[in-house]
Amino acid sequence: MITYMDRQVLAVARPVISRELGISLVMMGWITFGFRISYALFQIPGGWLGDKIGARRALTLIVSWWSAFTAFTALAWSAVSMLVIQVLFGLGEAGAFPIATRSLARWMRPTERGFAQGVTHAGSRLGAFLTPPIVVIIIAKFGWRSAFFVFGVLGVAWAIAWFLYYRDTPEEHRGVNAAERELIGSGRKRSEHVPWREILSHGNLWILAVMYFCYNFNLNVYQDWFPTYLHDSRGLTLAKMGFYASLPLLAGVLGDLAGGWCSDAVLRATGRVNLARRWVAIAGFVLSGAATIPAVLAHDAKVSVAFYCVAFFALEWTVGISWAVPLDIGGDFAGSVSAVMNSLGNLGGAISALVATNLASRLGWNVPFYLTSALCAIAVLLYLKIDATRKIAPNAAA
Repeated sequence: MITYMDRQVLAVARPVISRELGISLVMMGWITFGFRISYALFQIPGGWLGDKIGARRALTLIVSWWSAFTAFTALAWSAVSMLVIQVLFGLGEAGAFPIATRSLARWMRPTERGFAQGVTHAGSRLGAFLTPPIVVIIIAKFGWRSAFFVFGVLGVAWAIAWFLYYRDTPEEHRGVNAAERELIGSGRKRSEHVPWREILSHGNLWILAVMYFCYNFNLNVYQDWFPTYLHDSRGLTLAKMGFYASLPLLAGVLGDLAGGWCSDAVLRATGRVNLARRWVAIAGFVLSGAATIPAVLAHDAKVSVAFYCVAFFALEWTVGISWAVPLDIGGDFAGSVSAVMNSLGNLGGAISALVATNLASRLGWNVPFYLTSALCAIAVLLYLKIDATRKIAPNAAA
């Protein structure tokens, strides 16, 4: 939740910052690109760090790092300074989801993984949903710089709580009894060697990664630019923009929970992993791509936002499932496996910053959203080839 809160502060405050610091829309695109490319490039080192030293220490380190740079954003005085801070911010956030996935590997059974990942990603979208109205209030009362300080402190507080409570395995946690450890089935010895050759030569992983490229491009069009779209294209005031920009994100929270739960329910009922992962995710991409078209064409802003809510709900329906697949195929090395997926995926997020702003500047804001619909169709084709039963290094942790 805090991860996406910290990202969303800039998305909401962007119109105010642009006016005060004299930063153009295209330059704002480059600033967002700087964050996204840094975030993408450090996915694999972040996932490796989690697999190497454990999620407890790794998440404590990286959350403290990025929270510091969230606060430092308040000190920006120019476009260049904002760019540098956002690059360092992205470097810290890069390990968040791969290490979070690693933190679940020893705690979740296969029939719980989709919903567990759905809850994790629902938390991120809940943070994105809650942030716009909060940031608007802080900006109105104290200015945009105060918002970054507030959210930076929140992250440091979380890092302390995480380090005190979490343990890397059920065996290390005093709150877990013998019956629970047996139920979880986590007693095997973990290999310290990360099998990179097996991971990188696993062709199915690259299909998963390209699919996630399409997903992440779409996610970041919503995440980074939907508030600006409502303000510039739909003519909403800052206060109304803060409210309406949060509604698709709330729908996304529900989509995260529903998609992961549905996938696990299908797996429990049928025992067929590919039916539970592949076809449930495909349904989400089909609905998301279809709902985007009337969202773009609607003349009434409220009707448009309603269809965008459906589109984003369906897009987020897929994400818990997509992150369950690295757990299915990666096991103890799910951090590194998901880092590869998220690395290529976030290259899509980085490119979206440049593509969306340039298309919007030249052709209007409708075109970037039409593009998200087309990418949903490509994601459907790729998911047809994803096989969640093909394990990576199945005997490495034995």
